[in-house]
Amino acid sequence: MALQENDQRSPVAEFDPAFRRDVLEGLSRRPRAIPACWLYDRSGSELFEAITMLPEYYPTRAERSILSRAASEIAGLTGDARAVVEFGSGSSSKTPILLSAVNPSAYVPIDISIDFLWESAERLSAMFPNLPVYPIEADFTGTLQLPRAIENVPRLGFFPGSTIGNLVVPAAVDLLRMMAKTLGRGSMLLIGIDRIKNTDALLPAYDDAQGVTAAFNLNILHRINRDLRGTVPVDAFRHVARWNEAEARIEMHLMAARDVRFTVDGRHFSMARGEAIHTENSLKYGPHAANVLLRAGGWTPIAHWTDDGELFSVILAKEGAARSDPLVKLSQTDAVDRLAFRRVISVGD
Repeated sequence: MALQENDQRSPVAEFDPAFRRDVLEGLSRRPRAIPACWLYDRSGSELFEAITMLPEYYPTRAERSILSRAASEIAGLTGDARAVVEFGSGSSSKTPILLSAVNPSAYVPIDISIDFLWESAERLSAMFPNLPVYPIEADFTGTLQLPRAIENVPRLGFFPGSTIGNLVVPAAVDLLRMMAKTLGRGSMLLIGIDRIKNTDALLPAYDDAQGVTAAFNLNILHRINRDLRGTVPVDAFRHVARWNEAEARIEMHLMAARDVRFTVDGRHFSMARGEAIHTENSLKYGPHAANVLLRAGGWTPIAHWTDDGELFSVILAKEGAARSDPLVKLSQTDAVDRLAFRRVISVGD
């Protein structure tokens, strides 16, 4: 196999002290909120993979269909021998489609869930035995140093799954700029972005009939109890998903079904019935707003694909801002997208 020991890897401890900090700060603030990245421990990652296979969860199917149909076109635009760097690789379930098409010189998966990272890296290494694979155990939203082996190799960033939507717009712009800095001059980025659509399709995707998404959301309370000596009564909370029209996002919350008292790492907390912990956002973008987001983050979109139902977008962008943009007449839809983007970008958590 071609799985490589990465000389630049950043080990993540099984218990990250940042988790303690974020949980204690998040439970102390009003409204209460815990960053979504902490949903993805081993159990959370497994539950999310189960979510991607649910009939209600359209993004994975839509994105896979886009990548399968557009693979040869993507390869033609990116060229051969780029190192593919995947941010938040997870199980890398869609990655083989890309790797088979673009003939990469190396593959660098980055993920905070160590077990998931190495299992998927080993699987892909077996599928592509001549491809060097350099796993990096790290939070991809922080500063990253890529392996020396790809130091002088052109890079293609891969950020599938609409994870960019988990961030409010200013944070998303910061992340895109960090990716541009990490990948370097001449790099390209292939990114998945979920589209604004009817709530009849949106809400079931985040509150499925089988309760898998609820278990995924509630898992963070189990993690708090396990890793932070918590006494949170998990059965007193229920999963809530709602559409926030003003900010163009799905929100996930854990709502107390009764008055509760608990401790976390020795600190005492109480929550009244109906009070909630905000655990995740999933912002949705129209096509124009998605382009504006990428440009604000230091990328110039060069190609855009969508599925038959126009539920999801995959965009290829190149590093750097375009020198000038032609004046174009906006359609009514584009104008709405631009207004939505301006509204969202002015709101932070």
